[in-house]
Amino acid sequence: MRPMELTPALQTRWLEFQRLSEGRDTPFLSPCWARSVEAAKGGRGVRVAVVSEAGEPRAFMPVSAGKITAIAAGGAMCDYEGLVAEPGFVVDPQALLRALGVSRYDFSHALENDAALAPYGRGEHVSWLIDMPDGYEVYAAGRRAAGVSALKDLDRKRRKAAREVAEPQFTAWSTSRTHFDRLFELKREQYRLTGQTDVFEAGWTMRLMDDLFALKLPGYGGTLFTLHFGDRLAAVQFHLMGERVIHAWMIAHEPAFERYSPGLLLFQDILRWMDDAPYTRLDLGYGDYRFKRELSNAQTRLTYGFVGLPSAATLMREAAYALRQTAEQLRLGGVSELPGKAMRRIDLIRGLR
Repeated sequence: MRPMELTPALQTRWLEFQRLSEGRDTPFLSPCWARSVEAAKGGRGVRVAVVSEAGEPRAFMPVSAGKITAIAAGGAMCDYEGLVAEPGFVVDPQALLRALGVSRYDFSHALENDAALAPYGRGEHVSWLIDMPDGYEVYAAGRRAAGVSALKDLDRKRRKAAREVAEPQFTAWSTSRTHFDRLFELKREQYRLTGQTDVFEAGWTMRLMDDLFALKLPGYGGTLFTLHFGDRLAAVQFHLMGERVIHAWMIAHEPAFERYSPGLLLFQDILRWMDDAPYTRLDLGYGDYRFKRELSNAQTRLTYGFVGLPSAATLMREAAYALRQTAEQLRLGGVSELPGKAMRRIDLIRGLR
């Protein structure tokens, strides 16, 4: 069914499964995310497979479905995907494909403990987490005990910014449209300078950001955080909020203040702010960046791959992975990485349609 067709009872059941299932408390796996994507895309292609047994819902899986293949709901904008099921309930993923009317489902960020998709994984990567059940000071002590000096270095840069520019000022739940717009100006300039695909050219992706910025729901929505040096904007971040989890999403800083690492200072302020908020995890997402390795104190393993029914589409994906595997085994440096990069680029473009 379409996400907007989910009854309140089905949404409640979905959220119950999220709370009961390890690692699935991310906002990307909530029914609200599927509905947000559907609204931004004007209903185009977003579907939810609902698995029932004896008339009772047992599992949910949101997707963006085309005529032949399907990907995660939200495609390139979605950092987690897969099934949200009643604990212990096992789903046949090929039955899901038949119900959705597609020949293949390609996944990039399925949880490793997803019993339906993990057996079809072709590789792994990690998402970096900051877990703080006991607050910032306990977390910071743990980082120091692990030999990580990143937080101490940030304290030094904060003092340096105060001396040389102005006292840093943190704002949570900012409603400034000016700062929101500035964030995406900076992000798009970053894409241009680094030669990356501008995900906001797709149109619906920016509508999604606008909708989430305006949305005010308990346990779900987008939130703007800012850091100023005096009255000058230094860094701005827009994150997706769940019930207990903040997912770090869109981050940018003003180039003029780069030497003070204002984006990392803003992350530190958010972590301190969480002491007085209902959030216990800041999810930094996937991507092997130094700041993620240093700040994180936990990881969740993700898998990528595909599930297919007998079809030409499945044979094509199988051939692509075979080529990728062969190239990576040759260990020719950058040349060996080309097939994998090409697959990721194609999937990114598919995910923006």
